[in-house]
Amino acid sequence: MTIKYAHTNLVSRDWRKLSEFYIEVFDCQPVPPTRDLKGEWLAQATGLKNPHLTGQHLRLPGWGESGPTLEIFQYDQMLDKAAPPSANRLGLGHLAFEVGNVEDTLRVLLERGGHELGQVVKQEIAGVGVITFTYAADPEGNILEIQSWQYF
Repeated sequence: MTIKYAHTNLVSRDWRKLSEFYIEVFDCQPVPPTRDLKGEWLAQATGLKNPHLTGQHLRLPGWGESGPTLEIFQYDQMLDKAAPPSANRLGLGHLAFEVGNVEDTLRVLLERGGHELGQVVKQEIAGVGVITFTYAADPEGNILEIQSWQYF
């Protein structure tokens, strides 16, 4: 049996706006077509009553044409998050992007509506290298780690 990672899904209040954020900040690329999905098949798969969603897949940077995607969907009916963004909240912790310059990427992230959660830190990790990183959030509160490595 062959197994490979396919995508990560973010449920969004505004899929177009959130998609633009990931395109502009992290150079993700749209993978057509945009989605407009509904029907009994979707209800059966999701366990929801009468689901309807719209959105798109974004190719994650650094993996080429067949790499995994970030799937950003918006449902007609959605539930709010139970807790504010926090690095120790149960469930999906964060999405991490390796970048050339953490400070420059953080600046663009803030200009595009994201916000800081922590400070930029530089730390040696024994046996690996030196990491420069910070935690931030996209405009909808999904936690991101922005990192840059200098490997030994």
